[in-house]
Amino acid sequence: MRPHALSRMLRIAGTLCAGLLLATAVSAGELRAQVSAGGRPLADAVVVASAEAPPATTQAGTKTSTIIIDQVNKEFIPYVLPVEAGTSVNFPNRDNIRHHVYSFSPAKQFELPLYIGDPAAPVLFDKPGVVVLGCNIHDWMIAYVYVSDSPYYARTGADGTATLPTLPAGRYTVRVWHPRLDGSEAATAKQLAVPAQGTVETAWEITLKPDFRIPRAPIPGQGGY
Repeated sequence: MRPHALSRMLRIAGTLCAGLLLATAVSAGELRAQVSAGGRPLADAVVVASAEAPPATTQAGTKTSTIIIDQVNKEFIPYVLPVEAGTSVNFPNRDNIRHHVYSFSPAKQFELPLYIGDPAAPVLFDKPGVVVLGCNIHDWMIAYVYVSDSPYYARTGADGTATLPTLPAGRYTVRVWHPRLDGSEAATAKQLAVPAQGTVETAWEITLKPDFRIPRAPIPGQGGY
């Protein structure tokens, strides 16, 4: 093949690839959700969007090979972690005392016996559902892994806002979960249409159950919860 012909073919291929990338980029919208309780922004709520029909394009790179829940100052960090089913989570212990992490939840039952530093292997969360974590040594240590059957999810920050970027255009059922949600997650469901471009905003006001967490052992000079 002559050099100028090869060069022309490469230019055409590059143009086609750029066009495909541009089409993929502009065919995604954004969902911005505000969650509150008692009129105040609510942190640590999980917002999940499930496509009513398989999208023409899929969101790549949402699932990280291994995610971390730290143990620092005898607490799990973060308190709520949303992941997609099939994600592995590591539980490093940053304290200078041993922890014993476990869960008896139907979605995932496991135990990481007394250890400091990194456990032998991360834990695979392969079944959708809510997994409640505890420490067999420190009863006040509790956290939640929300295992999603959808790749489209986000957790609210201190301002009560969660943003789901690059959602393929289409119709979605969107719902909210929180550890203290009073009622079912299904009852929060909304049907929303996400356009190929732009942002869709929605909001929830939910009711919370009382906080029955066990007060932590006092830190010198401080109280518990």
